[in-house]
Amino acid sequence: MSRTRYTARAWRRGARVALALTVLLAIPGLGACRDDPGEPMLIRIATGSRTAVYHAFGESLATILNRELPNVRAEVLVTAASAENVQLLTAGRAELGFTQADVLPIDPGPDPPVAAVARVYDDLLHLVTTADSPVRELTDLRGRRVSVGATGSGTKITVDRLLDVAGLRGTQVQRVQLGVDDSVIALREGRIDAFFFSGGLPVRAVAQFAQDNPARIIDLGTWTATLRRDNPQVYVLRDIPRSVYGIDPVTTVANPNYLIVRADLPEALVRDITRLLMGSRSELAAAHPAAGRMSPRSAIATSPLPLHPGAASWYRDSKP
Repeated sequence: MSRTRYTARAWRRGARVALALTVLLAIPGLGACRDDPGEPMLIRIATGSRTAVYHAFGESLATILNRELPNVRAEVLVTAASAENVQLLTAGRAELGFTQADVLPIDPGPDPPVAAVARVYDDLLHLVTTADSPVRELTDLRGRRVSVGATGSGTKITVDRLLDVAGLRGTQVQRVQLGVDDSVIALREGRIDAFFFSGGLPVRAVAQFAQDNPARIIDLGTWTATLRRDNPQVYVLRDIPRSVYGIDPVTTVANPNYLIVRADLPEALVRDITRLLMGSRSELAAAHPAAGRMSPRSAIATSPLPLHPGAASWYRDSKP
């Protein structure tokens, strides 16, 4: 597939989307590519923390795209994760990204600025503390200092909803907004009593903390049904078995993760990305086990976000 064909289709679709939405989708990066058709198309992949699944997945995916699509140059962006990733794509500062489903609006409208490529795996919400901590259930967080996730992360959105349904509103919990790496350091140094992080199993930062320190993960399974009342399409129960971190198993809240794309990207390009994503699952799983849990059959379940037409055409032709 030539670079020129990608660009021409991107221009036509981009013009329609820009008229339907806002001028934010008039992307300088793509404009530069049209002026110089010899330049490869830049695909920026919005991920998350360097020690979390999004980043490992994104690095592996960028390697595959750079190897298999000669007219594409893929690179990875380190971000606060889901919410920031959606903002970056909407503003035209990234082309691909990962997000939790609960970050997306329940009704994205008729012409959303982003579309789905695939449901890739489920994020599991971790509430981590030390083994000797008095925190043994969610409500024990009352009055304590807790990291609820970085600003712009999907973790923070999920945790805010969870604390609300648990009756831990406002200042009942001393909320600190840290990413997973800074949360681990703060817990180790005693500056917080616990931290939340939502990620695919295993979360490397959590695994390292559990290896270096006596640790406990709090069971959150009883709160899933309450969360589902307002978000029936999102939250499900998932187990964290002993084999993952070597500590007592728990049941927790999980929600799907999607690989999303700017809606104005050309169909041929997104079809190629989808083909490579589904065809490289073994290679992606080597970067992180969560990436190996994808399948074409489950990948199409991206509610409430529609599949990009390029992705939809690949799934339709592959008959998942």
